[in-house]
Amino acid sequence: MKYSGLAGRRVLITGGTRGIGYAIAKAFLEQEAEVHVTGSKKDGKGPHGSIFHSCDFSNSENLENLYDKVQRINVEVLINNAGINKTGAFAKLSPEDFLRIQQVNLYSPFRLIQTVLPGMTSKKWGRIVNITSIFSIVGKEFRAPYSASKFGMDGMTASLAAEVAESGVLVNSVAPGFIDTELTREVLGESGMREMATKVPIRRMGSPEEVARLVLWLSSNENTFVSAQNIAIDGGFTRV
Repeated sequence: MKYSGLAGRRVLITGGTRGIGYAIAKAFLEQEAEVHVTGSKKDGKGPHGSIFHSCDFSNSENLENLYDKVQRINVEVLINNAGINKTGAFAKLSPEDFLRIQQVNLYSPFRLIQTVLPGMTSKKWGRIVNITSIFSIVGKEFRAPYSASKFGMDGMTASLAAEVAESGVLVNSVAPGFIDTELTREVLGESGMREMATKVPIRRMGSPEEVARLVLWLSSNENTFVSAQNIAIDGGFTRV
C-alpha cells in the first residue's frame, strides 16, 4: 500500500539495523523515501538501499558527530527507535547504568529533535514518531530506568506536539507490546515466546511489520489530525 507524501522524503530511523527499526526502514524504502539509519556498530547496515550512519548513543562525541550529519541531511521524518534496557532490583541499580539508559533512550532523541525541528517548522511540514513501549503506559518490576526513560519520552512527545501544533509538525509516540524480533527470541527462547503469547488477548505476539505500518501512517499525509498521542500496538495487553 502506498501512503501519500512519503516518496522522496528524507527519513532518519535510529536503531534501524535490526528488529522494529529495520522493519520501519524497509517500509519507508518501499514508499520510495530517502532512508537513513543509525546503528551502534561501525560495520552495521540497514536494509538494502538505506544509508547507514554509525553512532553509539552512549558516547557523547559520537552523538555530536551524528547531529552535524543530520543537519546536512535536512531530515523531514524522524523516527526515534534506538533504545537499551537493563533489568535489576531498584536498590541495586548503579547510577552509571541509570544515566546511560536515559542518555540513549531519552536524551539522544531530545537532541535529534532539536536538530531537525527548525527545518521542519520552516517548511511547515514534519513528522516525528518516538518509539516508546508498553512500559511507558504500565509498570513492571525491575525496569525502573527503562520505564523512566519511556514515560519521559511520552511526556516529551505530548509537550512538543503542543508547542509545534501550528507549524505543520505532528509528533506522536508508538508503544509496541511483545513483538516477535530476533532479540526477543534470543532472550525468551521458543518456550518463553509461547508463554508470553498467552498473556496477550489476541494470543500471539506482534510483528515488526505491524509496528512499521502504524509508523508509516503516522508519518504520511494521511495523518492530518493525530498528534501528541502514545499509541499502544500490543494486541490489547495494556487495556484488557
